Amino acid sequence: MKALFEQFAEVFPLKVFGYQPDPISYQTAVGWLELLAGLLLVVGPPVLQEISNVVLILLMMGAVFTLVVLRESLITYIPAVVCLGLLLLLDCCQFLAPTKGSVRRPSKKIPGARGNPRS
Repeated sequence: MKALFEQFAEVFPLKVFGYQPDPISYQTAVGWLELLAGLLLVVGPPVLQEISNVVLILLMMGAVFTLVVLRESLITYIPAVVCLGLLLLLDCCQFLAPTKGSVRRPSKKIPGARGNPRS
């Protein structure tokens, strides 16, 4: 992994602006971001789930960009592209069907049902 992140740091997207990260720091930052965002995506409140989904989408886009620039084989793209697709699908589903607090509707009394004194 250390050798891979040395390659990844060489093609870091912000390198055009003059920033090139240390490979070990880069590896540590990506690992912690993925872990924290993944945990928040699973158990966090809805607002943090949306934020963590965006963070993971950006990380996966960076991973795909890095693989394209390094001209890796198509097989190495598959995990990043599948994860990116699932995260985008999750983002679209959250946008199309936002979750709201559950609303309990009052139950109606049905004439002739058990427990009704008139039956």
